[in-house]
Amino acid sequence: MVDSMTDSTTDSIPGVNRPPGALDGIRLIDLTTVLMGPMATRMLADHGADVIRIEPLAPQSTRHSPPWRTPGMNGFTLNLQRNKRSIALDLKHPDGAAAAAELIAGADVVVSNMRRSALVRLGLDADTLRARHPGLIHCTANGFGSGGPYADRAAYDDVIQASSGLANLHERVDGQPRLVPSVIADKVCGMTIAQAVLAAVVHKVRTGEGQTVEVPMFETMVAFNLVEHHRGHAFEPPIGDIGYVRLLNPYRRPFKAADGWVCLLPYTDADWTSFFTFVGHPELIDDPRFVTHSTRLENIEALYEFLGDMAALHTVEEWLRFAESVSIPASPVLDLAEVHDDPQVVASDLMPVAEHPTEGSYRMVNDSVRYSASPTTIRRHAPYLGQHTRQVLSELGWTVDRIDRLLADGAAAEGEQP
Repeated sequence: MVDSMTDSTTDSIPGVNRPPGALDGIRLIDLTTVLMGPMATRMLADHGADVIRIEPLAPQSTRHSPPWRTPGMNGFTLNLQRNKRSIALDLKHPDGAAAAAELIAGADVVVSNMRRSALVRLGLDADTLRARHPGLIHCTANGFGSGGPYADRAAYDDVIQASSGLANLHERVDGQPRLVPSVIADKVCGMTIAQAVLAAVVHKVRTGEGQTVEVPMFETMVAFNLVEHHRGHAFEPPIGDIGYVRLLNPYRRPFKAADGWVCLLPYTDADWTSFFTFVGHPELIDDPRFVTHSTRLENIEALYEFLGDMAALHTVEEWLRFAESVSIPASPVLDLAEVHDDPQVVASDLMPVAEHPTEGSYRMVNDSVRYSASPTTIRRHAPYLGQHTRQVLSELGWTVDRIDRLLADGAAAEGEQP
């Protein structure tokens, strides 16, 4: 483990009395790409880990996607790469690979989402690295687990949504498989990577022992999808259908009120009693179809269709006032582009405006979790590609001449401030 790191570079964010994070003193080498891995390592960086991101000399796809004020410094970069340092190395060049090996020798954790065959070619696979460094935590995230026939298949979020059964949930509702309009598999697996690394760090702190950690997207999302949908298939042989009928219902959606859209969810017996009374149909309180939770599930489509019909009788504000008065969960449908102005978001300081030293004003998305003793902090803004190449190599004891030769040979790149 490395000493607690302080930094006075231009990307650091001034702060007073910042407490150490839960991972203060942990050094992590980030070999991840696209979104899933960078999200995971960003979460760990927010907890105080010294995350050194090894990037290829050419910008990766998430850096290379406009809009931006400066190429490479887009919305992905500003929030996924914060709290990290960037070193640009050509891992296929012997000298670039040697520099990476020196970095890894002093690290606690390596996280990668390269396929295993690529890691083996580069000498960065778990077997090779942990043979040299038994205390290393080596975490890999791939599309499919190494023990199965799909182990070396390429995978992105869309493919995992399809293969894990998530797209089929839409098919069960209206006959057509669909993808969730969010990279939900990437994000769920990113959070799983962070959780897995945290568990491995706790184990290392207790025992001094490193380990190999594998986070397969397919298996992770199958388990995620089955939390509520396993149902009768949890038994062997099955004793009922798969799928939670309340969710697999074409009428489960935001409802059109008199002047907009509202999401309204009566759930308990008391909720439905209040709802039926409010809409002027108290006779339905004792209707056999709706009298208990079980009978409501058996007739859920008819119930939600009725709820949708009743929604048009009142404005969104009227529905919200009613729902709050009887503690029924309800919400207007917020515009994603305007959610930063929501009073709850503002009060929780979730999306403050920050000043990047080269990119100007931008909206930072803070950690949503609050800790009383080890809060996450934003210590530095996202770096441009290779911004810390010289700094990080100098920390390894490299001389200026040696760094200059590495750069001149094309094995590394030193980012230039935009």
